[in-house]
Amino acid sequence: MPTSKTIEEIDEAKEKEDLKTLEAVFFISGRFLSMQDLISLSDLNPIILTDLIERLKDKYNREDSALEIVEKSGLWKMDVRQEYSHIINKLATGSSEFTKAEQGTLAIIAYKHPIKQSVIIKIRGNKAYDHIKKFSDLGLIKKKKTGHTHELSLSEDFYDYFSISESERNTSNVLNEKINMEIEEAEKEVEKDESEGRFEDEKDNS
Repeated sequence: MPTSKTIEEIDEAKEKEDLKTLEAVFFISGRFLSMQDLISLSDLNPIILTDLIERLKDKYNREDSALEIVEKSGLWKMDVRQEYSHIINKLATGSSEFTKAEQGTLAIIAYKHPIKQSVIIKIRGNKAYDHIKKFSDLGLIKKKKTGHTHELSLSEDFYDYFSISESERNTSNVLNEKINMEIEEAEKEVEKDESEGRFEDEKDNS
């Protein structure tokens, strides 16, 4: 028979897991979501979700996070706080030659560089090979061969291209904490694939 303390610990662990689930749903969707959307994507009931949304808001406020949960007409969305929006705008609207998909791939590289190409492919899919080739051809990123994959990092041309100053480079790192959630999961999967001899990132588009 579990003790009351054990039950409390189990409940607390479940709440933390539910909070992470909701956080992941907001991060991956990148758009305003209705309660029905949240129920469908998280498999949580509306009463729990209502409480978790408030907890997530409080969490970001307490941590002085670069992210916030925005509510509008009964819809919710994870967004970057206004004081950091100029960084996102430079990446998202810096050039019309980048598609939304390319912008998403470049944003992950920018926030987590240096990062393995295999991790990017795990997150973004095989379409990211073409994105990476385009960025490399434009001189926005540097590629260094490492094992069966490449290590990707930003070049000085990237900062010049998007007119990002030295001080803005530092503030952009604040976003890493939340973006890391998805990236770390992908890194674990890549490491597992490597250790088990199942490695798929052998496409070389240098």
